[in-house]
Amino acid sequence: MEQKFCQSCGMPMGTENLYGTEADGSRSVDYCKYCYEQGSFTFEGSMEEMIEICVPHMAESNPDITADKARIMMYEFFPTLKRWKTV
Repeated sequence: MEQKFCQSCGMPMGTENLYGTEADGSRSVDYCKYCYEQGSFTFEGSMEEMIEICVPHMAESNPDITADKARIMMYEFFPTLKRWKTV
């Protein structure tokens, strides 16, 4: 089974209760509950600002990854996510 990630913040999407909601109340297939509620993004900043919000969370949940390493990884990964992908 392929691991799914929030297409805004990159968080692993393990259980259904982590998914955000669409305007009609149904579960979003792309975004987590922290990034997307009732069909709208909860954060309207830039990709760079999102990365800075996410760095401490990734470093805290992965003791082998420093904040600097997390930042580097995110700058490589985020442009591949649906929300930040450039056409």
